Amino acid sequence: MIAVAVVGAKTPGNVGTIARAMKNFGLSELYLVDPPELDPEGDAYGFAGHAREDVLPNATETTLETLTERFHTVGTTAVTNEDARSHVRYPYRTPAELRDSLRDVKTDTCIVFGRERVGLLNDELAVMDEVVSIPASDEYPVLNLGQAATVVLYELRELTVDSYQHPDAIERADESEIAGLNEQFGALLEAINHPDGKREKAGRLFRRVVGRAHPTPREARTLRGILRRAGEYAVPPATDTEER
Repeated sequence: MIAVAVVGAKTPGNVGTIARAMKNFGLSELYLVDPPELDPEGDAYGFAGHAREDVLPNATETTLETLTERFHTVGTTAVTNEDARSHVRYPYRTPAELRDSLRDVKTDTCIVFGRERVGLLNDELAVMDEVVSIPASDEYPVLNLGQAATVVLYELRELTVDSYQHPDAIERADESEIAGLNEQFGALLEAINHPDGKREKAGRLFRRVVGRAHPTPREARTLRGILRRAGEYAVPPATDTEER
């Protein structure tokens, strides 16, 4: 199980944003250390979306000590430095690396986020089991608290969400439908009197594009219909007799 904790937040809206990100990515257990007042009519609930119905009202107020006693804790920080001598915790993981390290871990884990202005303090990071940081531009590596939580929880979604809105794979049209689409394009080339010497090359290019696109059955049928209709509207070239 993966839980989320927010330490010392000052802005109720950020707590609501984090609750919403939890709901988005399949998490429900939220812990708050020294939280601001969360007025049901205020920003926290306003920013929480549907998480106002369960995640946010069921949040538990606790202490950092309690969290470290109960969970395998992962602290989050923007400032990492690259030298073990100049940081209280080193090395650190990226969110993607954290996901991979937790994939086979059976212990309960809590991802701990800190304050808006200073994040987690060094003495707080020192008691975490590990530390994670989001890779960002050296010119401006500090993310908003709500943004940082959303990025980390997104990376953990493979561990927390059973199913996705995106299908695992598209249904590709079968080869007979693809062949029919290619034949219909050939018929269009003939209908518009595309130069004989260029038809084979044009047909080959079309097959390459269709092959890379992996059209669905519906897409293949629709394209065949369009090509057929275009061929019907094609104006045949004038004959010598008609020109005279």
